[in-house]
Amino acid sequence: MGTILDKIDSILRKSINNKYIFGASLCVESGVESNNNIFYEGYAGNIDSNTSYFIASTTKIYITALLLKAQTENLINIDDKISEYLSKDIIENIHIIHGHDYSNLITVKHLMSHTSGIPDYFEEPIYDGISLHKKLLSGSDVSWGFEQIVSDIKNVKPKFSPGQTKKALYSDTNYQLLGKILENIYSDSLNNIMKNLIFKPLGLNNTYLYHDSSDKKPIDIYYKDKQLHIPMAMASFQADGGIVSNSKEMMVFLKAFFNDYFFSKKMLPKLQKWNAIFFPMQYGAGLMRFKLPRIFSPFQETPEFIGHSGLSGAFAFYNTKKDLYFTGTVNQLTKPGAPFKLLMKLYSLF
Repeated sequence: MGTILDKIDSILRKSINNKYIFGASLCVESGVESNNNIFYEGYAGNIDSNTSYFIASTTKIYITALLLKAQTENLINIDDKISEYLSKDIIENIHIIHGHDYSNLITVKHLMSHTSGIPDYFEEPIYDGISLHKKLLSGSDVSWGFEQIVSDIKNVKPKFSPGQTKKALYSDTNYQLLGKILENIYSDSLNNIMKNLIFKPLGLNNTYLYHDSSDKKPIDIYYKDKQLHIPMAMASFQADGGIVSNSKEMMVFLKAFFNDYFFSKKMLPKLQKWNAIFFPMQYGAGLMRFKLPRIFSPFQETPEFIGHSGLSGAFAFYNTKKDLYFTGTVNQLTKPGAPFKLLMKLYSLF
């Protein structure tokens, strides 16, 4: 029959289909309160133990860790208005609907929870009539900066007023703004902040914020059966999706996040007011939740995974009920649901 580790390994290897998934990496670990004693680290396809990869929007949970750490140090309060931490030229006219200016009502928590209403610079068709997302999928490599994002997004109508009940719009613009807030409160670059407050203290020697487009260390992401070589774009994402890592080091971070390293676990429930963003995902304040509706769940109960994923196929999730942590990647953009199908197959083993 094989051990549970053998079964995990079999699921990982079967995920490689050589159609859009050509490499995968996975770590599964139990927590201190788990009845299981699981420690699995595995690789398949063109990814091995020496491969670094882009974790894309999974970066956002690292930003959340920094913001909550800053709050414990009394450097910020996530309920504060962003006007306390960003200059007037950034804030001015960033959120105007029907002639009403909401710019000074936006809070840090609105940005974290995607409830600001600010449009997503990555998905809006503001670059030659198409979105950055589509441009990158076509194989074009382009770069952008913070000032350009702010300028461009001010020409796009916001989707709703900040904090409007049951309204959320997943927007990378929010996290670009949060990155700037962190730089302002720490008076340092985001690269240095992450290095000094997360990577070095946790001993994450192969994790870093991608900022040099000549860096060829991380593996390219696949779209369909082709690798997308877009280093200028990947170096532009920063706070909304710029970290390079591997599954083992993502696991170290994820366990630190949920176990009092950056902030008290008592703060976690305050982050878990969930809003729908795209089926079946929900978003709290800096955290993503994957939980299928009961009708779609193959299990008697509906397992809940809290953490974050990225468009690249990277993921870092914690299941509280069974005290299990999952990190890894399927390194592809073709099927956004692929990491979650993998999670459900893994969960079925426990």
